[in-house]
Amino acid sequence: MSATAGAIRQSRFGRGAALARLALRIGGRYVARSPRLLFASVERRGELRHDLAMRSADEVAEELGSMKGVLMKLGQMASYIYEDMPATFRGAMSRLQHRAPPMTSELAAAVIAEELGDRPERVFAEWDPVPIAAASIGQVHRAITRDGRAVAVKVQYPGIARSITSDLRNVGLLRRIVGAAFPGLDTRSLVDELGDRLQEEVDYLREAESQEMFARYYDGHPYIQVPHVLPKLSTARVLTSELVSGSTFDELQTWSGQEKDLAAETIYRFVFRSLYRLHAFNGDPHPGNYLFHRGGRVTFLDFGLTKLFTDEDLAPLVDAVRFIVFEKDYEAFRDALERAGFLRAGAPVPTDVVVDRFGQFYGTVLQDAPMTITPAYASAIVRRFFDARGPLAPYSDVPRTYVIMQRINLGLYALLGSLHATANWRRIAEEIWPFRNAPPSTPIGEAEARWESSRRAPVS
Repeated sequence: MSATAGAIRQSRFGRGAALARLALRIGGRYVARSPRLLFASVERRGELRHDLAMRSADEVAEELGSMKGVLMKLGQMASYIYEDMPATFRGAMSRLQHRAPPMTSELAAAVIAEELGDRPERVFAEWDPVPIAAASIGQVHRAITRDGRAVAVKVQYPGIARSITSDLRNVGLLRRIVGAAFPGLDTRSLVDELGDRLQEEVDYLREAESQEMFARYYDGHPYIQVPHVLPKLSTARVLTSELVSGSTFDELQTWSGQEKDLAAETIYRFVFRSLYRLHAFNGDPHPGNYLFHRGGRVTFLDFGLTKLFTDEDLAPLVDAVRFIVFEKDYEAFRDALERAGFLRAGAPVPTDVVVDRFGQFYGTVLQDAPMTITPAYASAIVRRFFDARGPLAPYSDVPRTYVIMQRINLGLYALLGSLHATANWRRIAEEIWPFRNAPPSTPIGEAEARWESSRRAPVS
């Protein structure tokens, strides 16, 4: 067995047993405390429940963080998407965004040796054995290359691909344990979507290609930065790219409202410019994947889940925007949704119900006016997305082509909601929509327009 084998629990039995033990510990604690809860005063009962929930949340976060893969990714997503989650669980799960338990320095060094041919201290001029971030697939170390470049080296957890496969086979137990941790969340949709997509993220060569595509496209952009990849120091399990320093999302939350609005505008522009102009979507929008700089500049990280779109893929989405936002042709809007596959053709429901159900996803651009996106608004979007009991539920679906897009849409609204971001989102979107190409509406838009002009200018 190699030095990297067995770094995390990989087998279906081992990971399933760990989940089962976690469920029993949480359930047993509630049973043990129930007599005290029964006879306590109202005030004391609330204190006991809060203490119980916090300790359970901490155990869930610790267990999911140590197991990585699908389990940890689900905890990350729930921490920022699901506003209705109890605050105790949201706080514990948010640690998984960038402070998950790392693997040991010895294991990370062994992966480097297997992938790059030698110990990290000899591959790099300088190597920091303490990771600066640990996530669901790998962890990141600082290093200096032999030619003096500061880099971030993402090292994949040994055995992560097998552990993901094991999680998928434990999907029934996984849904139950997550349902217990996050009451009220429709875990079926989240778990199924994660299971299908997370397997794509373990190939760092694929991620390197996607990241470099974004980095080349946004070269020289005044507000959007994507670090370039160093291909000679990247393999299927090691990804080396330029090191960028910046503030975390938690630090951004302490900045002024104006700074948060500027950062939110840049994220919004990145998401929709990437879709409509680059025809690509970065599908992992959790707050740990951004670094923030004053004045609205944002660095975007982690491109393991990238989806490319064709003109044919985007055509019904562009039509849907035109029909609901500008032409107010609701029958044509419905037809566009049917062509995309979001709605079954001929579904026996009135068009006004279709508009009510799907129109909410266009709420930020229906009015030409400033709008503040609140946590409550973002949470309503999530609830509408996971609504399995509404009149359209039997006739609506998320087509495979657009699964990643829906995931980042939910993440984007949740992110902007947590910032209470304010902007005229309609005007910004009109700059980006290819059928509008409106003039700049903000200072960031003006700078972006100059950048775009310079990209098109002929080289003398």
